[in-house]
Amino acid sequence: MKTNQANDRNDRNIREIALYATEQLKKSGADKSSCIAKKMRRDEFNIEANKFTLMRTTFDDSLVLTAIVGGRRGVSVINKHDRASIDAAATDCIALAKSGEPDDAFDIAEFVENKDFIKPEITNDRDGLFARSREYIEQVRDEFPKIIVEGFSATLTAAEEAYVNSNGVTFGSQYDAYNFHSMFVAKDGEKGTSFNYDGATFTKPNTAFLDAGMHRTLLEEAVKSLDTRMVEEKFTGKIIVTPACTDMLWGTITDNFLADRALIEGTSRWKDALGTQVADKKLTFRAAPLAEPHIITGPRWTSDGYITRDVDFISGGVLKSFALGLYGARKTGKPRADTSTYHVEVMPGDVALADIIKSTPRGILLNRFSGGSPGASGDISGVAKNSFLIENGAITDALQETMISFNILDALKNIAAISRERVTNGTTHLPWVCLDGITVSGK
Repeated sequence: MKTNQANDRNDRNIREIALYATEQLKKSGADKSSCIAKKMRRDEFNIEANKFTLMRTTFDDSLVLTAIVGGRRGVSVINKHDRASIDAAATDCIALAKSGEPDDAFDIAEFVENKDFIKPEITNDRDGLFARSREYIEQVRDEFPKIIVEGFSATLTAAEEAYVNSNGVTFGSQYDAYNFHSMFVAKDGEKGTSFNYDGATFTKPNTAFLDAGMHRTLLEEAVKSLDTRMVEEKFTGKIIVTPACTDMLWGTITDNFLADRALIEGTSRWKDALGTQVADKKLTFRAAPLAEPHIITGPRWTSDGYITRDVDFISGGVLKSFALGLYGARKTGKPRADTSTYHVEVMPGDVALADIIKSTPRGILLNRFSGGSPGASGDISGVAKNSFLIENGAITDALQETMISFNILDALKNIAAISRERVTNGTTHLPWVCLDGITVSGK
């Protein structure tokens, strides 16, 4: 039986699997339906404590079925592509839909156009990925003898995907991507640092991992952090948010003020601010899944069934768009965004980073932030980690973990500068952003 299922899967391409699943949902009673099918192969190399510990190849089939029946929605997810499993999943999906609560906002994308997105060159270079991984460990050992790579993974992901819905929408894609992720600490005798992490995504393994994004800088700063200083008193100053600190600003803004949940629940302070000034005019923040070559893995369609596009959320400080999907848009009556909130960029400013530092009397160079998500008011507080004190226009000492607090909405209106320089890691493309009026708490 297992052999028949494997042959059944391999005899059909990924689009045929998605089409079959959508048809089975219709036959089972769906008024509207959609399916996302995916085949993925992942080659992976793992390193712990500067030594290779794992080399493996895994295969993953997935299928997401969505059905709308009488205004109710059901979703089933399985990891098989054979017909018997799809038939059973379709039955389960319909049952889940019938047991749910009705909601007029449930819908699927209308037909506009069908399209395939095929990466121009599928390199499939596993040997190149291994060579880069080995090179990375050797370079870290030679250039940063005080760095311990506690956890490292490098992956080559090759995938085929298809989206089909009952309105006739059909998308397909085929791509491969290379990624590394490293978690590291610095140690020198009895002294040690807190961990930090970094990674990047590439179209080919033709760049040394050590040279990707801010990685070399973060390793250098980890070594400097073996000796730290505690801020002795409370003060109000500036923070320079580095491209390594993505979630504190850009993730928080998206999740708390732009995305579906905040707008549906009405907690977003920006829910009625479309077209108004919400930030300093220096800020342009955008979703950029198509911004090649800086963004590598941006999706070409949304899970709702629309072709993705680059979208300005904030342009010149003015709120131009929310980050709503189809359901959120129908629920709130506000426009859809048709984009990816994971792949973002901030447009550069006109000041060199060195000059931003020189113009900072007192503040923090912020590489990592650990804290809770802000409430509806936008107030946020937490600990600055892997960060440095700025005094009299110069970066001085590495900081012990230091509390900072501010209102994120006020901070966006109080941007002192945005750097000319930007850094990409394949999923984001970001400058250094200097915020004023931040409370720093010492002992």
